[in-house]
Amino acid sequence: MTIWLICWTLLDLLDTALVADPPLLARDGGFIAPGFDEELDECRTLRDEGRGVIARMQQEYATETGVNSLKIKHNNVLGYFIETTATHADTMFGMGERFIHRQTTANQVRFTTVELSELETKILNAGGRAIEIEKTIFEQLRQAILASAPAVSQTALALAEFDLSAALADLAVDQGWTRPKVDDSRAFDVVGGRHPVVERALQAQGDGPFVANDCALNGDGSDAAIQLLTGPNMAGKSTFLRQNALIALLAQMGSYVPARSAHIGVVSQIFSRVGASDDLARGRSTFMVEMVETAAILNQADDRALVILDEIGRGTATYDGLSIAWATLEHLHDVNRVRALFATHYHEMTALAGKLRGVSNATVAVKEWEGEVIFLHEVRSGAADRSYGVQVAQLAGLPPAVIARARSVLEALEAGERDRASPKALIDDLPLFAAAPPPQPKAKPGNSRLEDALKDVRPDDLSPREALQALYDLKALLAEG
Repeated sequence: MTIWLICWTLLDLLDTALVADPPLLARDGGFIAPGFDEELDECRTLRDEGRGVIARMQQEYATETGVNSLKIKHNNVLGYFIETTATHADTMFGMGERFIHRQTTANQVRFTTVELSELETKILNAGGRAIEIEKTIFEQLRQAILASAPAVSQTALALAEFDLSAALADLAVDQGWTRPKVDDSRAFDVVGGRHPVVERALQAQGDGPFVANDCALNGDGSDAAIQLLTGPNMAGKSTFLRQNALIALLAQMGSYVPARSAHIGVVSQIFSRVGASDDLARGRSTFMVEMVETAAILNQADDRALVILDEIGRGTATYDGLSIAWATLEHLHDVNRVRALFATHYHEMTALAGKLRGVSNATVAVKEWEGEVIFLHEVRSGAADRSYGVQVAQLAGLPPAVIARARSVLEALEAGERDRASPKALIDDLPLFAAAPPPQPKAKPGNSRLEDALKDVRPDDLSPREALQALYDLKALLAEG
């Protein structure tokens, strides 16, 4: 109980100090709660309410002597003193040694008492004494904490675990998370998985529900289980990779997970190669950073690891990048034998699903509508045959002339690839820099004869016969075109 009391006292002390404005410092005092120490409370009262204490004492003395005009005053010579008019001097002197004579003037007589002298001393020293008492109490608390440091640390850890567990439980109830099954198998079977951060962001923005997706990485025995994910940018591939890594982490730390159900075999390591960034301070390009991180994964991942890889090889030439991505996937399958999600735009790699039994294809579904692409954010079995890069560029706001030119170049390149034309021949045939100029606004045509004639008509000035004739004239001009 002593340790708990120390912890709660310390927490209350910290809370009092941190919420104050401005924050409290030891030299300023005010960090010991009222009611904790009687002497400290008395000093604070004298410091903050000295006038009130003096006023109450004055009332007591007036009642005691029957002199209603009695006053307690203060000056720099006498300090605090009791003052009455000369007409009441006999009454005051008749009180014996209770009131001690200090001074007589022409019209007043001044006295003091032992209580008043003591009170004066306390009032003058109250502020400094309060700080001393607070520092003494704080030092006693500090020494008690140091003496009980191991127990306090264990208690703080227990409180942190309680806080974390309560927070995760509240989140699980509020967001409809489920209890995962975690065992020693190599299973990775998530049904209706969601990304908790993206889901909360969508809820906050009112952009509709998060599209949940399944993920099954279930290799036989010690075999690898790798899902090769294709699909356009903006479709949700990176979100899918990240959400499953988060689900694995949450499940293994003992939390409920954002999914309808989840069966996760124990994961020894989680490796992530997602995003693009350089390291200018160490002279590393974006591609170099990507390769260094990929090398760390290939050299360290064991057969219980979970690996997520996003767009390996995109920072270099197409064939170099494809070769590196291809070899990386084969190494993860044959040597590391991991469970992995591998997102790529190299559609040629989907052929590996037919060659490596631990590799399966999946794609993020999209729908084309009137030349535009609609992202469905649904992960399905199969492979994508297109990346829809031009459509995504259009959504990003590239000028229409650029989009139109990109479509024509893409069509020519795809046609050349089908006809097995050499890259050089394609470049020679494509005027790559002959971008069409932006369309000029059409010149506004001049007014027609009919419009000119109509402008000359003044309906208010026409007689009925003239109005009828004007109508015939306009109709004639319309017939002439």
